[in-house]
Amino acid sequence: MDVVLLVGRILFAVLFILSAVGHLTQTEYMAGYAKSKGLPFAKLSVLGSGVVFLLGGLAIAFGVYGDLASLVIAAVLVPTAFVFHTFWKETDAQAKSMAQISFNKDIALAGAALALAFAFSVAPALTVTGPLFS
Repeated sequence: MDVVLLVGRILFAVLFILSAVGHLTQTEYMAGYAKSKGLPFAKLSVLGSGVVFLLGGLAIAFGVYGDLASLVIAAVLVPTAFVFHTFWKETDAQAKSMAQISFNKDIALAGAALALAFAFSVAPALTVTGPLFS
């Protein structure tokens, strides 16, 4: 099962690593969207979240304090869902549906990150470091 957990960690981490690439290469576009949602310091926030996703994704994939990385990613995802994916405010049916899908995705990923943090704390298999928290 150690290999299954490793493969799962890598698959989970790839999403965040690729998202980080988008944040860091399409910063202006994403900052415009963030600004339209009322986020202060939009460009800095986009760059910061890109760095968090990149470092967090790599830490999870390689098992370098993966428990901490998982908790940080969960802590970013939950407020992101409530700030950017406000489906309850949308009036257009298609926009509402897309926002709800994105909201649900972020909440589900946060839940998976929390479960992964637990897995790192009790079964740190095939990792570079042990857990930071236990």
